[in-house]
Amino acid sequence: MNIYEFYTGKEFEAYKYLGAHVEGNEVVFRTFAPGAMDVKLIGECTEWNEWQMYRIHDGGFFECRTEHAWEGMLYKYRIYKKDGSYTDHCDPYCFGMEADYGTASVVRNLTDYKFNDVKWMKKQSTNMNKPINIYEVHAGSWKRREDGTLYTYDELAELMIPYLKDMGYNYVEFMPLAEHPCDESWGYQCTAFYAPTFRYGTAKQLMKMVDMFHQNNIGVFIDFVPVHFAVDEYALANYDGTCLYEYPHNDVGYNEWGSKNFNHARGEVRTFLQSAANYWLSVYHFDGLRMDAISNIIYWQGNSERGVNMRAVDFIKTMNYGLKERHPGIILSAEDSTAYLKVTAPVQYDGLGFDYKWDMGWMNDTLDYFRTDPLFRGGDGYNRLTFSMMYFYQENYMLPLSHDEVVHGKATIAQKMYGEYEMKFPQLRAFYMYMYMHPGKKLNFMGNELGQLREWSESREQDWDILKYPLHDSFHNFIRELNKLYLSNPAMYAEEQSESGFEWLDCSDRDQCIYAIRRNGGNKSLMCVLNLSGVTQEYTLTLNQIPDISLILNSDWERFSGSTKEKSEQYNYDGRTFKADIPQFSGMIFEIKNSKKG
Repeated sequence: MNIYEFYTGKEFEAYKYLGAHVEGNEVVFRTFAPGAMDVKLIGECTEWNEWQMYRIHDGGFFECRTEHAWEGMLYKYRIYKKDGSYTDHCDPYCFGMEADYGTASVVRNLTDYKFNDVKWMKKQSTNMNKPINIYEVHAGSWKRREDGTLYTYDELAELMIPYLKDMGYNYVEFMPLAEHPCDESWGYQCTAFYAPTFRYGTAKQLMKMVDMFHQNNIGVFIDFVPVHFAVDEYALANYDGTCLYEYPHNDVGYNEWGSKNFNHARGEVRTFLQSAANYWLSVYHFDGLRMDAISNIIYWQGNSERGVNMRAVDFIKTMNYGLKERHPGIILSAEDSTAYLKVTAPVQYDGLGFDYKWDMGWMNDTLDYFRTDPLFRGGDGYNRLTFSMMYFYQENYMLPLSHDEVVHGKATIAQKMYGEYEMKFPQLRAFYMYMYMHPGKKLNFMGNELGQLREWSESREQDWDILKYPLHDSFHNFIRELNKLYLSNPAMYAEEQSESGFEWLDCSDRDQCIYAIRRNGGNKSLMCVLNLSGVTQEYTLTLNQIPDISLILNSDWERFSGSTKEKSEQYNYDGRTFKADIPQFSGMIFEIKNSKKG
């Protein structure tokens, strides 16, 4: 490790030096604690007695070696403060943590597992003109064993791979897998940024999980938290008796989640975080990172009125640029609800260097629209579904329906649809048809595809038995067909960053709440007509230069629990004028037989 680059925040591989490393017959332990008076190693190898660690380099680092430690052993650092008191800490750079919510670190040898995903890694790509259909997962509550215990990483892969392939998802995104002491934090209150959580097994099992997905042509993202960390005293907080990782002042030291903010102005903190990001990509072969709470990177405390945090912005630019240099094909996505410009522009063009930004505006506007009584969706409300295209080309967007939208009293996506139980499902099918016809990459949280009506909880698995009810089973089948249409039809993704890829054929039918969309790409074209009012309507649309169209998906077909027979005459088209009786809360997708714009 380059010590100068460590201090100046330019190092990306600090994990190869710091932490516990198996080197032949020895294990070498190293930690960075410049404010400590002294540091001792305690653990199973010392019978929990103190072993002296020695200052190296400029005195900010401590090291010891022993032949009495090996893979799987527990250890801690006893850090003495200037006043003579001490605190036992886990290793900030440890590769494993004690099971059953223990506070000790675990010696892990990361060189034993051999990946078999060379073909996948060679074709790793940002998929700018390709489909990205993400299934977001909380690993502990997707499925559980019959006795309620959790599956291991590799067991999850065995179960999930056939499901994702059958359902038409080509990426899976895991909520944070780094160690965290509190289940209810879902991994966002982290204590060990380099340690895969004990809940689902070991580091090798996590490597195997990613490898298995790759061998089945499924990409894997992980949620990364570069803004804040848990306050537990055994972890990063006050690590060496000083504010080594955090701000010294409480006005910016804590955030709305009650956790401590990283001090991104310090080079050592930058090195810690960007090395962690690089570690997950390099050691575990993850295909990208979804970065949490980027609003709080851009602005002090996430509040634009407090101004831009320039040192934190500089950190995210440096990290993203360095990660893309090392891994050109990875995908970096930002959870950012601000209007800050150039989030997805390259760093060399003064951007933040992300590949995609979550379109929180699209998500909020669309869900608000479908919550509204159909009687009031016209007028000014009509534009809530068209506004997103006014700004879409400013950034590279991802359309997210994430875990945050189905928890803490917000209701599930299905529940958000206006009306009673049976009225929700035709709207839900039309909602998703609109989402997939809209430009932007797609992300759906687990359970959304079931039409789940219970808010998500991290403490139990998804309600899989709900598929025994016809409305849920038919909706599940509808999502499967819609997903596969998206993956297979280039009109839905090949030109989404170009204005030629999207066209409003009708976005002025305010009173009828009807929308007509055309998508173009890869010499293919699709047309979608949506009736989002509460009544069946006769609809006429004049088209130019389109010799023929063919219906390929109708959200109101009987097999989706709709009212329309699949082989019945559902529309009339004479080469110029399209006419149809469109049922309430339904959408129709047509293949256009030529590729010219109409």
